[in-house]
Amino acid sequence: QVQLVESGGGMVQAGGSLRLSCAASGRPFRNYSAGWFRQAPGKEREFVAAITSGGGLTYYADSVKGRFTISRDNADNTVYLQMNNLKPEDTAVYYCAAGSVTPVARAYVYWGQGTQVTVSS
Repeated sequence: QVQLVESGGGMVQAGGSLRLSCAASGRPFRNYSAGWFRQAPGKEREFVAAITSGGGLTYYADSVKGRFTISRDNADNTVYLQMNNLKPEDTAVYYCAAGSVTPVARAYVYWGQGTQVTVSS
């Protein structure tokens, strides 16, 4: 089992930045690829970014490419999502997930509880 806990969400004005963290515990996190998803009210959960277990490869949704950066520190069992130039349409609950590197949510085995990000115009 891997337990994931997100933090760093909050409210920010458009154009601002936030850094989300996902702290893992349980099995060695370095063995797992990880990703970030988000879900806005009334919408399906959507892929944001993913990173391989060693951190060598990253993947992004087109909507966040160039603005968001996923990274990880396996020594600290943490995955990060740096979000810059935030837009109101980025408003959602952001979830950390582990166990895959695809943009398909059902491929991930472990999920955090989510952290709210609200971007005001």
